[in-house]
Amino acid sequence: MLVMMITNLFGLMIHGDAWIMFGLTTIVMAISARQFIESAWASFKNHHANMDTLVAVGTLVTYVYSIFALLTGRAVFFESAAFVVTFVLLGQVFEERMRDSASSAVEKLVNLQAKDAEVLRDGQYIQVPIDEVELGDEIRVKPGQKIALDGIIISGKSAINEAMVTGESMPVSKKVGDHVIGSTLNIDGTVTFKVTKVGSDTMLAQIVELVKKAQTSHAPIQKTVDQIANIFVPIVLMVSILTFTIWYSFLGASVVNAMLFAVSVIIIACPCALGIATPTALMVGTGRSAKLGILIKNGEVLETVNQITTVVFDKTGTITEGTPKVTNVIGDEKEVLAIAAALESASEHPLAKAILKQQPNSDYVVENFKSIEGRGVEGEINGEKVFVGSPKLAKSNSFEAEMHQLQNEAKTVVTVGRNQQVIGLVAIQDMAKATAKTAINSLHRRGLKTAMLTGDNELVAQAIADQVGIDTVIANVLPKDKADQVKHLQTNEVVAFVGDGINDAPALATADVGIAMGSGTDVAIESGDIVLVKNDLLDVVKALELSKKTFNRIKLNLFWAFIYNAIGIPIAAGIFVSLGLILSPELAGLGMALSSISVVGSSLLLNKVKLVV
Repeated sequence: MLVMMITNLFGLMIHGDAWIMFGLTTIVMAISARQFIESAWASFKNHHANMDTLVAVGTLVTYVYSIFALLTGRAVFFESAAFVVTFVLLGQVFEERMRDSASSAVEKLVNLQAKDAEVLRDGQYIQVPIDEVELGDEIRVKPGQKIALDGIIISGKSAINEAMVTGESMPVSKKVGDHVIGSTLNIDGTVTFKVTKVGSDTMLAQIVELVKKAQTSHAPIQKTVDQIANIFVPIVLMVSILTFTIWYSFLGASVVNAMLFAVSVIIIACPCALGIATPTALMVGTGRSAKLGILIKNGEVLETVNQITTVVFDKTGTITEGTPKVTNVIGDEKEVLAIAAALESASEHPLAKAILKQQPNSDYVVENFKSIEGRGVEGEINGEKVFVGSPKLAKSNSFEAEMHQLQNEAKTVVTVGRNQQVIGLVAIQDMAKATAKTAINSLHRRGLKTAMLTGDNELVAQAIADQVGIDTVIANVLPKDKADQVKHLQTNEVVAFVGDGINDAPALATADVGIAMGSGTDVAIESGDIVLVKNDLLDVVKALELSKKTFNRIKLNLFWAFIYNAIGIPIAAGIFVSLGLILSPELAGLGMALSSISVVGSSLLLNKVKLVV
């Protein structure tokens, strides 16, 4: 470049400048162009052609011809070969820097990890490196310090900023018994917690691993791009030969000019932008979603999200808060609650917790306890058969009117009975989440249908559905049958299922897109295609919106990459020479580099896209 600038700018003649250019370009070809030549040769041996094939062929043709021209006293074009290699490598440098920026989400997540912790050892708190902390250790965290690992608070209370992991902007109040997440920030109180997860089991480690996998995955559209590139390269080589033949044989161009047109076609057509259009958008999209507490598992999900027509929700813990409370007791309150509490103390059902919270202790001792799936529990107290659960467990129910009244108020009604006679009712209500109605309305505005699956009775389920605006209710569904209901919907719809990621695992796996709702450290990362770290229904809308925008960005990138080649090749081939449009090999190399940079820049704009909920 210096030789050209000096000779052209000042009209100077450097003795042996062609030989100097030969020497310098040979160094460039031997060192800088070597990676392209080796890659092209490896592909050729496997009967393939790749993007490096075009760079290698274009520069080698120019370089070899210039050696021939040097030996026969003709004009040389060594600088074209050197310029092309320089611009392609320069483009790769900028592209690599932008890709690093695109994938910085993982690095930022890793950097959130605390380096040490104040651990109780031999009756004293000492600073211990994070790698030496073990399960069950007690850690003290003072105001302004990071929570080192996942655990459960055993003393103290505080407000904790979880934004770095969950995306939740407001601090969360924590007390004894609450879970804490490693890497979050303790704000205003001193707490002590017991470590429940270390190393790769912590929530932060799982999130980092998931984001890494997502960023290195491939969307199905990428396979189509790879197939196109395999066909595209040989076609470009044929177009290049045809360009040379037409200019030299039919249009009277010299060998040199015909060759320059042919080489320009090869260089400008290098489909580097096609190769990076998908992965860069994936990196940025999944990285940004991770910052929002939305974990997208792979590129395939993005494509499927664009086809979704129906979003199905589990009710308890998803549409509702998941913490039911006793609101009414019909019958002899003391007797009804005593029997209910005695039976439910051995039950794992969510409604059992509500009854036990209302009546923690019972004087009754239950014998021959038995759980009846989908109906309730039964046993014996003082030789009499007792039950708690569905009215189907009783022969007669004298509280039918009260039961229907309570169910119409969106309450789940549990019957309590003795000797197959209902002796009372316990009404339990699980309130809809504050954001549920807004989220459902947002899905409707996007043209999506909504449905709710629940094991609850139809009256209660319909009442909750009416509160939040859900279209369809499928009630009285046993947990094991949820996947079958999703399959049935899939006969006519593309279904996304939203559940808690643990009890709903079969339905999440069956749906076209499974969205697992997480809550603190209980997030079930393996359950869904998309995992929402926060238990917030608005994140369902954000997840679908960001997935769509990321996939649309991939399509936009591919469109520009194709258009660039469609416009560039005819100009490089000399079709518009009469209009003064001529593209030299070095300008073609610069243009190719700029096309790659523009695609990466387009992907980075995903960080600025607004998510309207």
